Amino acid sequence: MKQNFTKNLLQWFSKSHRPLPWKDTKDPYIIWLSEIILQQTRVEQGTPYFERFRAAYPTVKDLADAPEDEVMRNWEGLGYYSRARNLHFTAKHIAYELKGKFPDTFEDILTLKGVGEYTAAAIASFAYDLPHAVLDGNVYRVLSRYFGIETPIDTTPGKKQFRSLADELLDTKKPARYNQAIMDFGATHCKPKLALCSTCLLKNDCVAFAKNRVSDLPVKSKKLKKKTRYFHYLILNQGEEVWLKKRGAGDIWQNLYDFPLIEMTETQTTEELAETEAWQKILGESPIEINKISRPFLQTLTHRKIVAVFIEIAVGADFPGEEQGFVKVKRSELDVYAFPRILNDYLKDTTLELWG
Repeated sequence: MKQNFTKNLLQWFSKSHRPLPWKDTKDPYIIWLSEIILQQTRVEQGTPYFERFRAAYPTVKDLADAPEDEVMRNWEGLGYYSRARNLHFTAKHIAYELKGKFPDTFEDILTLKGVGEYTAAAIASFAYDLPHAVLDGNVYRVLSRYFGIETPIDTTPGKKQFRSLADELLDTKKPARYNQAIMDFGATHCKPKLALCSTCLLKNDCVAFAKNRVSDLPVKSKKLKKKTRYFHYLILNQGEEVWLKKRGAGDIWQNLYDFPLIEMTETQTTEELAETEAWQKILGESPIEINKISRPFLQTLTHRKIVAVFIEIAVGADFPGEEQGFVKVKRSELDVYAFPRILNDYLKDTTLELWG
């Protein structure tokens, strides 16, 4: 059964592999770049970002020397922004501390910030043909279905079981080819929904197919509970300029820009907000004029939902924004700053007649 799995998988791959722009290289920098971008991101979404980064930063030193705001702006819309911060940090580490030499063993690759076991195995096999099996969501799905494994993949016993099986199945003579085959197979054939079982070369030995359990596998034991957060953004307009702030550490969207923010336990009216300490801290006794209040905008993250309302306010020339750490910029130059997606959704919503 195990021998048939590897043989049939590689046979499928010889006729059905995906032509992707990072496949035809052994450059560890390019492979690392693609793997970081594709963490928790679909290939279709990640490919344009990969092309953008490869064009902007053709070498690791180019990425290391880029301004952080520029890197974050190029990443904007891809989500999970810690990946971009880790990417930039690691590029500097490789360019200057490792003198531009990318690590060439699994163990050394694993020490890089933002690199876990899956990414280290992918880089080690694709760049250096080292015998390390990848284990990502696609691989979990293929193995759990083919071998009928019901151990939850998000438990310690499950991770150990799948790791052992993945290592056993690896074609150690052609690890890069095998790893790419199982990842492509999971992504395009043994899909989470609407798996292509009727044309599958592996179906004769597939336990899930035989038992009509394809949609039940893999098994997860934990269900994420999403917390809802309610953001009230104050868009403080001053003539042709507007006040921004850069988000700090310790919360979502670190190092991205947004507007001065009041967070509450539920959506509030402006009258209710005006009674809060946060409103008084930001606006104080400054003369203001409220011009527009948006509809609620929504964004779903892994662990939380964001509900945001945007309140456009005209402030006077004496508004003390700099004292609060805000940055005043021209409205015409907002597109050079990296914002969370929910802010871009608001700024691009032409039905709002923005900045009218």
